[in-house]
Amino acid sequence: MKIINKIIADGSAENIFLEELQKRSGETDKQVTQTVLSIIEDVRLNGDKAVSDYTLKFDGVSPNYYEVPLDVIQEALTQADESLTNALLNAMGNITKFHEKQLEQGFTSFNENGVILGQTARGLERVGLYIPGGTAPYISSVLMCTIPAKIAGVKEVIMVTPPQKDGGANKDVLTAAAICGVDRVFLMGGAQAAAALAYGTQSVPKVDKIVGPGNIYVATAKKLLYGVVDIDMVAGPSEILIIADDSASPRFLAADLLSQAEHDTLSSSILITTSERIADETTAELERQLNLLPRKEIAQKALERVGAVIVTKTLERAFELSNILAPEHLELMIENPMERLGMVENAGSIFLGRYSPEPLGDYYAGPNHVLPTAGTARFFSPLSVNSFTKRSQYIYYSEQALREAKDDIVLIAEREGFTAHANALRARFEG
Repeated sequence: MKIINKIIADGSAENIFLEELQKRSGETDKQVTQTVLSIIEDVRLNGDKAVSDYTLKFDGVSPNYYEVPLDVIQEALTQADESLTNALLNAMGNITKFHEKQLEQGFTSFNENGVILGQTARGLERVGLYIPGGTAPYISSVLMCTIPAKIAGVKEVIMVTPPQKDGGANKDVLTAAAICGVDRVFLMGGAQAAAALAYGTQSVPKVDKIVGPGNIYVATAKKLLYGVVDIDMVAGPSEILIIADDSASPRFLAADLLSQAEHDTLSSSILITTSERIADETTAELERQLNLLPRKEIAQKALERVGAVIVTKTLERAFELSNILAPEHLELMIENPMERLGMVENAGSIFLGRYSPEPLGDYYAGPNHVLPTAGTARFFSPLSVNSFTKRSQYIYYSEQALREAKDDIVLIAEREGFTAHANALRARFEG
């Protein structure tokens, strides 16, 4: 069996692959949707009891406590491995520096006719952070979601994470929560946790926004709850797309493709290269490196299902295909990558050169790793400080300024058929 699909771009073969990939990304599992709708309604009506029942049903355990006590969170930090703590602190420093540059200021403009216009920006009141507890603890996501929220001025960050088999929380996740200042932690996961955050329960406070990664049930719940609460984005399985020329290292390429394939059997790993030699040698490297991975079975299924090596005649065509796919992670493993940066129209996060592997962005460099997937980088942006702020506008007109604008406003209002709108202007100047 081929470990990964090889496609020679001829104007047809690569388009067929892209169409199938996009079709798969847009599919909705109706059975999952119905299940999640039922869970959401149950939690909305029955609160904590419903969450507790689903936790026992899906996680197979009753948590030692519903809300993790603060002393347990601090204990996780004091008992944490020093090397992990230092690594998280270093990452936190990088993430903080990057996101502080995103902080938005309000503005006020003063016009000569006495008009004052402006906009304010302030942090949300309360945000919910979902941290998965399945095949891998997402320690880094705690930092990536909490740090920009705190910089934005969010007053309270509520984290939810599924209980472990022993009924407690993952200690590394608690360590990360303590380091970056998560305010409260609840042991619950799945669609029921998203519903609890959106509606609030007897114990869980209602939040204004839910952020963070999750499986298909969590992602579906966030999508269905949008409007009741804000969400970061509708995220799917992880993706990496690498554009490579003949100067690239097949060993590096294979390692980077596998870094995403090990996430999930639906994760997408695609190489687009102008070199058939690079394509063949990378495929051979994939087979060699795959056999060394503890998560080999997951990575192999991902490569077989959603992976591809596409050979194009030109870099221009490679960038065209990349912009169509709008990948979550895009690596440019080419000579002089900075010179080609302007050719990237759609991508979540871009990694330039052979020493900027995708995991650098996952854990350490500073830019956020919560990114749009499934082609949504065409219109969604990475999680940022701005994701946690809300804006209000304000208007002040003097009597003279409004008098000068009155006739235009009345005309537009009456053309729309809204007489009362027009009368709100007339009332100020007519007896």
